[in-house]
Amino acid sequence: MSSVSPTRLHRDCLVGANPIIWSNDDFNELAGDVPLDTILREMRAAGYAGSELGHAYPRTPAALADALGRHDLRLVSGWHSTTLATADLAAEEKNFRAHLNLLKTLGARVAIVAECSHCIHGTREAALGFGTVDRRALDAAEWTRFVAGLKQLCAVAASEEMRVGYHHHMGTVIQTESELDRLLAEVPALFLLLDPGHLAFAGVDPVAVTQRHATRIAHVHLKSVRPAIAERVRREGWSFCRAVTEGVFTIPGDGCVDFPAIFRILASVDYRGWLVVEAEEDPGKVPALPKAKIARHYVRTHAGV
Repeated sequence: MSSVSPTRLHRDCLVGANPIIWSNDDFNELAGDVPLDTILREMRAAGYAGSELGHAYPRTPAALADALGRHDLRLVSGWHSTTLATADLAAEEKNFRAHLNLLKTLGARVAIVAECSHCIHGTREAALGFGTVDRRALDAAEWTRFVAGLKQLCAVAASEEMRVGYHHHMGTVIQTESELDRLLAEVPALFLLLDPGHLAFAGVDPVAVTQRHATRIAHVHLKSVRPAIAERVRREGWSFCRAVTEGVFTIPGDGCVDFPAIFRILASVDYRGWLVVEAEEDPGKVPALPKAKIARHYVRTHAGV
């Protein structure tokens, strides 16, 4: 009987971590007070090469470089909220340029953006919408403004030799498969931040999306979903906060996402970006360092990096 060789992604791929494993950005009661030095020390001890930004991180280049440098970590990227559909574009561009400068100064090459007009993921009691009645979508005029704004941000990033990776996310205006497909079709210069956990939670097949948009992927988040909990979220109308607290998300290797299939697709298109482990659950219930180590071993075993 022949054995299947494990997937090996390009050697330029690096594996980072998101500090949300240790301290939640949206809900302070989920270990929101963990010191930055603890996060970075344990992140490096678990074998990660870089970190995304989190709420505890300095936002000036010198201070951030010093914090990361003490633990031999690189800056990967960081979430940037936009309200392009509903706010002034000049103000949005100014905020984006400041964020872009921080990223570029510290060597990051992908800027993560997520549209937060009408978002509900940070509202503790708002039921996550899985249908058109439950979740506020952009109207026609807002969509036009959103698309035009993203095109402008992509042009700004390209002028700095950087790329914009769009983060589809539960509780936002880009949650479903059709919304994501439409966005990528209408903004050709936009790249995709592939988050299989958010896709699976939304009822979308992550492997199919990876296959369809493989050449547009500039950044990858690695987290999975516990399907039994996701079904309760749908059935009982839970908020994003409750879903996270009750453990809807988990690390790669657990849950329902077929990461070996995703790694094979990424390898087939010679993906060379970051793979960033997340575990968006309550660190008080599931301690951060052990699961960060387990996830790092999983990626090394199944992606060869």
